[in-house]
Amino acid sequence: MNLQKYVEEHTPWLIVLTLVLVSFGTITQIVPLFFQHSTTTPVEGLKPYPALQLEGRDIYIREGCYNCHSQMIRPFRAETERYGHYSVAGEFVYDRPFQWGSKRTGPDLHRVGGRYSDDWHRVHLINPRDVVPESIMPSYPWLAENAVHDPDIQTKMERLRLLGHPYTDEEIAAAPAALEGKTELDAVIAYLQGLGTSIAHRK
Repeated sequence: MNLQKYVEEHTPWLIVLTLVLVSFGTITQIVPLFFQHSTTTPVEGLKPYPALQLEGRDIYIREGCYNCHSQMIRPFRAETERYGHYSVAGEFVYDRPFQWGSKRTGPDLHRVGGRYSDDWHRVHLINPRDVVPESIMPSYPWLAENAVHDPDIQTKMERLRLLGHPYTDEEIAAAPAALEGKTELDAVIAYLQGLGTSIAHRK
């Protein structure tokens, strides 16, 4: 009996064997990464997001910024000359979920931290064309009007600590105060200013 022909003619068997094969391939590709030192150990100097940056990251995701901006610089000369040092797995240990992406309607943002001033980001987010006339990025004026309000910020940080983020009791206790008087625009800018700075000095 021709086994291949039999499987192809019997759909249930084809489905089961396909799932087995795909599962095996997935396991052999992904599971070793959990035990690979470079993917599970933070790069030197990397710290979990402080409260304001953590809120800024949530707003960044809420507003769909990842639809146009990736955060993963590939190890090619054309990319590193434009954006800076290529991305390293150990930089994303505290990203849940990571914002790698592959769509670049706008530039990659992984090394944007410290590249521009807070004032530049403020103007750019409120009306991008004030600083980049040809920009097609939408404006986000409401970020400057909305106050940061997250009564669950301490709970969020505690849950992240359970997942391995090394927040101290003092950092968690100080989180609400860190958000007082801040706008969503302040939070997003804080998040952007921290991106990629842990190894940004490396060339």
